[in-house]
Amino acid sequence: MSLQLSFAQASATGPRAENQDALRLVTPAPELAASKGYLFALADGVSHCADGGLAARASLQALALDYYATPATWGVAQALDRLLLAQNRWLRAQGNGQPLLTTLSALVLRGRRFTLAHVGDCRIYRWHDGQLHCLSEDHVWDQPGMQHVLKRALGLDQQLLVDYLDGELREGECYLLLSDGVWASVGDQRIQTILREQPDLQDAADTLVATAHHCGSQDNASALLVRVEQLGATNLGDTLAQLGQWPLPGPLREGQTLDGWQIEGLVAQSRQSLLYRARDEHGQHWLLKTLPQARDDEPGAAQGLLLEEWFLRRVAGRHFPETHPAGQRQHLYYLMREYPGTTLANLLKTNGPLPLPQWLETARQLLQAVGVLHRRNLLHRDIKPENLHLGEDGQLRLLDFGLAYCPGLSEDQPHALPGTPSYLAPEAFDGVPPSPRQDIYAAGVTLYHLLTGHYPYGEVEAFQRPRFGVPVNAGRYRPDLPEWLQRNLEQAVAADPAQRFETAEQWLLLLERGDRQALPERPRPLLEREPLKVWRTLALLALLFNLILLFALFKG
Repeated sequence: MSLQLSFAQASATGPRAENQDALRLVTPAPELAASKGYLFALADGVSHCADGGLAARASLQALALDYYATPATWGVAQALDRLLLAQNRWLRAQGNGQPLLTTLSALVLRGRRFTLAHVGDCRIYRWHDGQLHCLSEDHVWDQPGMQHVLKRALGLDQQLLVDYLDGELREGECYLLLSDGVWASVGDQRIQTILREQPDLQDAADTLVATAHHCGSQDNASALLVRVEQLGATNLGDTLAQLGQWPLPGPLREGQTLDGWQIEGLVAQSRQSLLYRARDEHGQHWLLKTLPQARDDEPGAAQGLLLEEWFLRRVAGRHFPETHPAGQRQHLYYLMREYPGTTLANLLKTNGPLPLPQWLETARQLLQAVGVLHRRNLLHRDIKPENLHLGEDGQLRLLDFGLAYCPGLSEDQPHALPGTPSYLAPEAFDGVPPSPRQDIYAAGVTLYHLLTGHYPYGEVEAFQRPRFGVPVNAGRYRPDLPEWLQRNLEQAVAADPAQRFETAEQWLLLLERGDRQALPERPRPLLEREPLKVWRTLALLALLFNLILLFALFKG
C-alpha cells in the first residue's frame, strides 16, 4: 500500500508586468517516493529586489533537484534545512550588492506523515472535515504600516531561520499552498467557501486565483492544492529514513533466501564488510554488501554503509557498478551488479605490467571516472589496482566506496588515516583534509604501479612514516616509455600537491594529446637500416686490410 495523492495548481500574473511566483511539484518513482516522499513548493519572489522571479525559480529548482540526492539516512527536515541554508548563501552571493530575495513554503508528504518548511509570507493551510487551519506563520513586521514588510526571507539575512512542522496525515484531507496575493485578498472564510463549493481540485485552484484578482489583488496570485486519497504503509517513510536501524542479516549460507534474494555464497570478507553473491528472481547475479556482526554496535557503521550506497547512486554511470533499488529490503545491506571480468591487481599478478597500449586505455578510463567523481563533489580515497575492475566488455569500473568522502557531509574519526598507505598522498600523513589532488596522486601511483610493477617512492607499510623525496622515473623500469608520458607520471605523483595536476580532466587532456603522438620505434641496427652502405664499408675495410698485409709481406 503506497501513498496516493491528487493535486492541482494555478497561477496568474494579475495587473503586474511579470509573474514572480514559482510553483513546483515533484512526484518521483515509487521507491524514491517511499524513501524521500512527494515534494510540493511555492515561492514568491520579492518584487522590489534585483530579480525576485529569478530568486523564486532558482530556489525551487535547486530544492527539487538536490532534495532527492540527499542521503536516505537524513530526515526530511534535516535535508530541507541544509539545502535551504545553502540556497540562502547562493542568493546572497548572486545579488551583486542588491537584494535577491524570495519567500518559500515547501511541503513533503511521505508514508503517513507530512513535513513543512516555511519562510516568508506565503501560507500553508490544512483543510479537513470542513475546517481550515493555517499551519504556517507570516514572517512580517506587526507594526502599523509594515504588515507587508518581510522580516524573514531567503537571501535576506546571513543567518537563515526556517520554520518546520511535522505531523500525521489523514485520509481525505487537503493541503493548500497560497501566495499572499491570494490569501490576503480572499480571506479564510471565502477560501473555505470555495473549497466546499469546488470539490474538484483544479476548479478550486483556478477559482482561488481568479477570485483573488476579482477582489482587487494587485499581486501575482498562485495556489497549489494537494489531497490525500490514500495513506501509505505504516511508518514506511520513517523506517526508510532511518535505515541504520535495520538489523544486520547475520552470516548467510549458500541456498538461503534473504528478502527474496537467493544467496549463492560468500565472495569476500574483511573486518569492514562482507560480500555475497546473490541472484534475483530473473536469474541475474548481484553482489550483496553488508557488515560483519562484530560491527553491529559500532557507531556510524550502519550509516556509513548506506552513505556508500548513496555515493554510488549519485555517480551512476558506466565507470561505476550499478546499484539495485532493493525496495523490499528489511535488513542492512545494499546490492550492486556483478560484472564478468577481473581486477587490475589480479591482471598485474597474472600477466605482469600492462602493455603500453592497454595501459593508455586504462589511464584514460580511470581519469574519466575520477573526473566524474570530483564533479559530483566526491572523493574516492582508495584508488588502487584492487579497486579497479576490468570487465569482459572492456569497461573499467571503479569499485569500493567504503572510504569515499563528501566535503561537508562525511566525517572522519580523529587521527584517522583512511586509505592504503602506498597510495596515500604525502600531505595526508600530515593531517591535511582530503582533496581532489589526493585522489589524483592515488591514480598516479596506481598507473605507475600498473606500468612498472613498482611504486614511485617505494612500498609504504602500515604505520610507517614515509619520506618523500624525488620519485623514481618510470623510464628506469620501462625504457619503452616516451618522454612525455614519463613527465605526466612525475607530475601526477609529485610530493608537493601544488605541482600535481589540478584536475583529472587536465591530466586526461595531456594524456590524449601525447597519445596521438607517434610512440618511439624500437631502435633498429645500422645493418637493418642501411644494408648496402654497411656491406660496402665492410668490403672497403677488408680490401684495405688485405693491402696492408701485402705491403707488410713485401716490406719483409
